[in-house]
Amino acid sequence: MSSAPFSPERAPLPSTVARPVEHELVVKKSRFITLLHPVTSVADAEAVIARVRKEHWDARHHCTALVVGTHADQQRSSDDGEPSGTAGIPMLEVLRHRHVTDVVAVVTRYFGGVLLGAGGLVRAYSNAVSETLDMAPMLRREIMVEVTVEVPHADAGRMGNVLHEWCQTHGAVLEGTDYAGSAVFRLLVPPARLGALDADGAAAASGTLSPAVGDSRIVDVPA
Repeated sequence: MSSAPFSPERAPLPSTVARPVEHELVVKKSRFITLLHPVTSVADAEAVIARVRKEHWDARHHCTALVVGTHADQQRSSDDGEPSGTAGIPMLEVLRHRHVTDVVAVVTRYFGGVLLGAGGLVRAYSNAVSETLDMAPMLRREIMVEVTVEVPHADAGRMGNVLHEWCQTHGAVLEGTDYAGSAVFRLLVPPARLGALDADGAAAASGTLSPAVGDSRIVDVPA
């Protein structure tokens, strides 16, 4: 699970890919090898692109599209020698339409000897990215609030079970527990569930439980 600072006024949030995924599409003997790779910055994306160029040094084109930033703030694309507007922009439009960020798409083309025309290229590059996204495990980004729940050591076992079950049924995450003078459970809770946590926690602890609400975060969870 990863997290980032959050601006509450700027939801909803785009999702991202959980891991690199590669897929090959063949169109009229041309091979379109697509790599989708999670990244955290433009520099990360450029490093991925450079690595693909080195690996497929004998390919004719390495067309790219990237979207980075919590709210897809930075977007770039390149046709890499294909006719203008037939590769990079169509690839980028797929990423935009699918509402993803922090990802770079690299489509390496080995020319098969048959010209595809502008329309054929647009379809090929778009489909290459779209099909690869269909295969990619995704991470959904959600707004979560950091909450700590402090209980005496004597109640830690029972309350740990209560909070674990509560998180499973309320879309929350039990991040961990710290033990010092007391047991402190660290939770990530959807904002809409904070009231339920107060009520359910009070019921489980006879009114003695008082969750402490902290900062908001953006959290990646499996889609």
